Amino acid sequence: MTSFGVVISMALAPVLCGQQLPSVVVLATGGTIASRQNITQGTSMPSLSGDQLVDAVPALKKIARVRTEQIASVGSRDMTPAIWLRLAVRANELLARPDVDGIVITHGTDTLEESAYFLDLTIAGSKPVIFVASQRPASDADSDGPRNLLDAVRVAASPEAAGKGVLVVLNGQINAARDVTKTHTSQVETFRSLEFGELGIADSETVRFYRSPLRRQTIPVNAQTQLGRVEIVYNYAGADGRLIRALIREEGLAGLVVAGMGLGNVTAGMADAIEEARAKGVPVAIGTRVLSGRVFSLGDGKSSAIGLKKMGCVLADNLNPQKARVLLMLALTKTREPAAIQKYFDN
Repeated sequence: MTSFGVVISMALAPVLCGQQLPSVVVLATGGTIASRQNITQGTSMPSLSGDQLVDAVPALKKIARVRTEQIASVGSRDMTPAIWLRLAVRANELLARPDVDGIVITHGTDTLEESAYFLDLTIAGSKPVIFVASQRPASDADSDGPRNLLDAVRVAASPEAAGKGVLVVLNGQINAARDVTKTHTSQVETFRSLEFGELGIADSETVRFYRSPLRRQTIPVNAQTQLGRVEIVYNYAGADGRLIRALIREEGLAGLVVAGMGLGNVTAGMADAIEEARAKGVPVAIGTRVLSGRVFSLGDGKSSAIGLKKMGCVLADNLNPQKARVLLMLALTKTREPAAIQKYFDN
């Protein structure tokens, strides 16, 4: 792995001479940022530890007192709710300590937005929690991982980052976990908040915020929390509902998220299947496959958002389907009543 000896000016250092550097814990989970490519096999697998990632960025020593813990070592395509829980529980333990000022979590890009939103919903307190990743493996000469890690620690050490919930830092851009999504398969500028824009920037001079997220809430979890199985069903022209009918015949289904069209509209066949799911008591959240905008009560007939809400479905506001699934999983640890679940989506 190429060492990334970034030259850092005193203007970047968040502390003055004689003051103690902030303490930041890096929780490592794997991902491309920790991966090396095997040219012969054409594969890229997580192989670097959190310690190795930090050691490759010597400029971190001028920003914070950094230590690492390895939570997992997986490609984020293999991230699981069980690992989310471990991350949330450990992060809350660390953040409760007076000798920890912030946390950085290294992660793969495939499911980063889901993991970040889960922690945004489950982290208590106001200390900064930053997710960071890379699009290029650590073994690439032009890997974006070291720069992103440096920026993430800088943001975690910034007093301005406090109270803004979980943040995602890549490519010098700071985004809120609730808003951000992956928008490109390979380019380094992939994580964007499509509708409302980034919160701030981490450039070569400083960390600066321009806005703060308002739509925030906390749903407490602990090591004993049981997260139910929630599936996502995509709506499309000609969808007849058979996927929903197959799912509700299975044991262990806790809930469904439907990625509807437009304002949450579904086909007539899908609406019939959703009605069957609701008759069996299965909670259903209605989102949209559209990239921006929210789902709200409008339309006519049971195939529209207003008709689906009358069935007892909840509307997912502007959360994309994968984030609606995260919120529904957590809401179901507290209630199965549609009106109570809807309050979580309205917060």
